[in-house]
Amino acid sequence: MEALSTPPDRAEPSLQLLLFVDKRPSSVEKIRQIRSRLKELAADYPFDLQVVDVGEQPHLAEHFRLIATPAIIKIYPEPRQTLAGSNLIAQIDSWWSRWKQSAQENRISLGSASPLPMAIESLPVPNSVTYSAELIRLSDEIFRLNQEKEELQEQLRFKDRLIAMLAHDLRNPLTAVSIALETLELGSSMREIYAESRLTPETMSQLIKHARTQAKTIDRLITDTLHAANSTGGKLNVQPRKFDLGKLCLSLVDDFQTKLQIKAQSISTDIPSDLPAVYADPDRVRQVLVNLLDNAVKYTPNGSHIQVSALHRTTQKVQVSICDDGPGIPAENRDRIFEDSYRLERDTTQDGYGIGLAVCQRIVRAHYGQIWVDSELGAGSCFHFTLPVYRP
Repeated sequence: MEALSTPPDRAEPSLQLLLFVDKRPSSVEKIRQIRSRLKELAADYPFDLQVVDVGEQPHLAEHFRLIATPAIIKIYPEPRQTLAGSNLIAQIDSWWSRWKQSAQENRISLGSASPLPMAIESLPVPNSVTYSAELIRLSDEIFRLNQEKEELQEQLRFKDRLIAMLAHDLRNPLTAVSIALETLELGSSMREIYAESRLTPETMSQLIKHARTQAKTIDRLITDTLHAANSTGGKLNVQPRKFDLGKLCLSLVDDFQTKLQIKAQSISTDIPSDLPAVYADPDRVRQVLVNLLDNAVKYTPNGSHIQVSALHRTTQKVQVSICDDGPGIPAENRDRIFEDSYRLERDTTQDGYGIGLAVCQRIVRAHYGQIWVDSELGAGSCFHFTLPVYRP
């Protein structure tokens, strides 16, 4: 920004002008003529002229809402006035006498007022370009700081959700490990009393394998949670590979038999033998299935029925559905149940953190899939999600 000051032998100017210019070759001669005319007018009445290149300070052009250059703005005394167009010199000449008169009247008015303290006199004039530029800079800085504040607050909220998610997701594998260990312990103690009650080697091997698998799941959950907590974006870590989704579904149905027996619930499966392999993270998909199955068991009454089905929906997607004959979900809540920490009012007495479905949604979306629910009050619910088909 170029400033043309009043000569030292002239009075302090009471008229302040801004000249907005650009570096277009077609504007060079026009700007030279304007500046030459302004120099002539300065001999008639002193004024302060500041030249602003819109290419270097576009924010000032935006602040003054300019749509064309060159343009000249009278910023002091008020009111502000903007002149632009091809006949800019003629417009300046037309307004010059009124600008001069307004500046003289303003000087007389200020001269009759009490002198301002030196500290106040040294401040920029509220209508000056310096003041405007500083105001814009401070506004930009406040906007940037507010953005940083929001990002930090979101990071804190995300880490709070991570803690709740970890507590939620650790519950199922820890329960499975505990059941396996208790069964092994019981079998060992019964063997000492009743030889015929001891566990077979095959059963013991299956229990140990199951406990080891769940322990690995726990380790993965903790590792991924710590990784996400240390990242600013909170991006979910997935490691997709080819795997048999139908086999995973059937394995989890077997794992849930104990929970189902406690509530006298039954479960059926409809998984075609020719279901194609999917390209996804098996541990993460296991989380989704466990959460949905756990909800189906938890929120449906004793004696209810649950169905797990899968179908080759399109050439690109496989769809998994878990349906129950429970109380259903109100229409107005079907989208919100996938939000963090959202729970239906009727479920607030149940154990849990209200984040299981939010976890499922994040996992499915990380695989570029979709998750949704079809439900009617009193007629049960069907949760569906899709995963990409493996393409060699």
